[in-house]
Amino acid sequence: MRSGRPMPYRLLADVLGRLSIALAAGVDLRRAWASESARVPAAWRPRMEIVSRALAEGDGLAEAMRRAGGTFPPLVLGMVAVGDQTGHEAETLRDLSGHLDRTVRTTRALIGSLVWPACQFACGLAVVGLLILVAGFIRDERGGPVDVLGLGLAGVDGVVTYLAIVGGCLLAAAALARVALSSWRAHGIVRWFVDRVPVVGPASRAAEAATWCRAASLASAAGLPAGRLVTLSSAAARGLSLDAEAVEERLRSGATLAEALRSSRRLPVRVLEAVDVGELTGNTAEVLDRLAGDLDEDARHGFEAAARGAGFAVWAAVAGLIVLVVFRIFSFYLRAIQDAAAGL
Repeated sequence: MRSGRPMPYRLLADVLGRLSIALAAGVDLRRAWASESARVPAAWRPRMEIVSRALAEGDGLAEAMRRAGGTFPPLVLGMVAVGDQTGHEAETLRDLSGHLDRTVRTTRALIGSLVWPACQFACGLAVVGLLILVAGFIRDERGGPVDVLGLGLAGVDGVVTYLAIVGGCLLAAAALARVALSSWRAHGIVRWFVDRVPVVGPASRAAEAATWCRAASLASAAGLPAGRLVTLSSAAARGLSLDAEAVEERLRSGATLAEALRSSRRLPVRVLEAVDVGELTGNTAEVLDRLAGDLDEDARHGFEAAARGAGFAVWAAVAGLIVLVVFRIFSFYLRAIQDAAAGL
């Protein structure tokens, strides 16, 4: 039972997509969820059954999903809560499924762009190991092994040491990646840092703003008051760190929704302008829904550009490693020739 691990986005997108179709067709939520519980892999069925029991007890879908521990990410819980309270469960689940599907495609594109550079890097490390091994069979004039690369490593013992160093670095990188992922999910220092990285930061903020706009659009379409709209959409887009209570206080003092949101300084100018236009025209839901699609595209392009940049960085690292190895070998042979010439 995977109580602390979120369900994979690919699987979750499929579950929510089929669930939205069933609800739109008039199928009862409890029956539709039970059907999905039977479809998921066995490892996830205990978590799905917890939700089924909560639904049978009368809980809404968002609250029932919360009972499954960390199975469902905060974004999904926040958006489902919007659907529960607006009566637009089918539409919300459909939008969520589409968002998760786009996230999966973007992630796969990022990983795919890094496969070839990673293979190059692995080959570079293997070449270094091979040179260390070969260096152990080359002897200098005193009969000792020749340190071709200048790393102080040669022969079988050198290769073992080299592999231990590489393995330690990989383990340290994996541990740091887990810590970074936890910090990201907790909206800690890693998210703060990433938000300030060129290309990646704007893409991350665009993705969060798209989530806020989509949730706000659903809430507006359901006719919820501005204060409730802000609370629900802020819960769905926690990465924005929008103080919903402060915004509601501004609304109670007579400010418009656009003015109250502008005072928070947490939303992009494009979102504030869209809210302003929506209030003036009475089409807030339509304007925000359209903007959410545009922001999703901006986020996708940004992440794809970041993936290309990361691939180039890995390629540059491999090229630098190859140049260093060639330079070291050239220097070794040049020194050997000079020593031989001096002895004549």
